[in-house]
Amino acid sequence: MRRVHISMVRPGEKLARPIMRENGSVLLGAGVELSERFIERLRNLGIDVVYVEDDWTHDIIPEEVIRQETYQRAVDTIYRTVGSLLDSPANKGRAAVPDLGRTFRQLFGEIMHDLLQCKDIMYNLANIHVSDAYLFQHSVNVAVLAGIMGMAKGYNRNQIEELGIGALMFDIGMIRVPKELLHKKSPLTPEERAVIEKHTTEGFDMLRVQHDIPLVSAHCALQHHERYDGSGYPRGLKGQEIHEYAQIVAIADVYDALTSPRSYRNRYSPSEAIEYLFGAGNTLFDLELIKLFCRHISVYPVATTVMLNTGQIAVVTANNPLAVHRPVVRILREADGRPVRHPYEIDLQYDTQLMIVKEL
Repeated sequence: MRRVHISMVRPGEKLARPIMRENGSVLLGAGVELSERFIERLRNLGIDVVYVEDDWTHDIIPEEVIRQETYQRAVDTIYRTVGSLLDSPANKGRAAVPDLGRTFRQLFGEIMHDLLQCKDIMYNLANIHVSDAYLFQHSVNVAVLAGIMGMAKGYNRNQIEELGIGALMFDIGMIRVPKELLHKKSPLTPEERAVIEKHTTEGFDMLRVQHDIPLVSAHCALQHHERYDGSGYPRGLKGQEIHEYAQIVAIADVYDALTSPRSYRNRYSPSEAIEYLFGAGNTLFDLELIKLFCRHISVYPVATTVMLNTGQIAVVTANNPLAVHRPVVRILREADGRPVRHPYEIDLQYDTQLMIVKEL
C-alpha cells in the first residue's frame, strides 16, 4: 500500500486502510473502490490523505504500535464518555461521574498491552478519520505517544498509568467550547481566545472531582498549555514548575495537532513537525524531552509517497532507527516521469547523494 494526498488519488483505486467516523466505527472499509463521488466526499469531510492499494507496493504494510481494534475501541470509549459528560450534571456543576477512572484505567491498560508487544517502537501516522473526529482520535493519539514516552523515561507501571489516564482526558475541557470557535477559519478575537483558553481549567475542574482519577492526572488537563519559558497558560508556569506528565502531554499534543489537518491550515509532515519541536527546545518545551520524543517518531512513515532530489518518485519501505531522516525507499517513477519497469529499492542511509525533498 502507499499513503498519498487526496489530490493524487484516481477513480478506480482501492482503499488499503479504512476511514473512520468520529466514534471510531468504519466509514469506508479497506478494499472499497474509490469513485469520483467518493473522492469528492472524502475531500468534503476534511480528509487530505488516504492509503491506496498498489501492485508495486502490495507488500508494504506500516507497522502499527497498537492494533486497529484497540484504537477503534479507545476512540469509541472516549466518544461515549464525552456524551455521558455532556448529559450529566458534571457539565453544569461539579458532580462526579461513576467509574470514569476505572474506564480509562482499563482503556489505557489495553493500549499499554499493545505497546509492550513492540520490539522497537517507532510511531507512524496510520489512522485516517473525518475532521469531526479530531477531539476523540487526537486524545487517543496523544495517549499512545505519552505511553511511548513514559516507557522511554523508565516510568514504573503506576506512573505510566497516571500519565496515560491524564493523556486520554487532557483535552476534556474542550467539550465546553462552542463548536463554531473550534472550526473558525478566521483569526480569533481576544474574547474568543479567552473562551478557548478556559478549557484547561474547565477540564481540571471536571477531572479533580472524580474520586478514581489521580489528581496528578487531572493536572495534565490544567497544565498542557503551560510552556517552558513561562509564556503559556493558565498560570504562566515555567521550567520544572510544570509537572513532567503535563510536559510530555504538551509535546504529544502539539505534534499530533501539527500533523493533523485543521480547518484553518494544511497538516504538517512529520519531518516539519519535528523541526518545529526542535526549534522550540528550551523555550516552549524541555529540549531533553523533545530529543527523547523524536527518537520514537517515524520522520517518513512507512508507505509514505515521496519525491527525491533527483525528481524520482518513491515509497518508503522501512525506517532506519539510527538515521530517521534517511529511510529505505522503493523507486516507482524515474526523474523523467516514466514508470520503472521493475521497482527497485535504495537505502538512503548509504546513498548520501540522494535525499527526500518532499512528501506527496
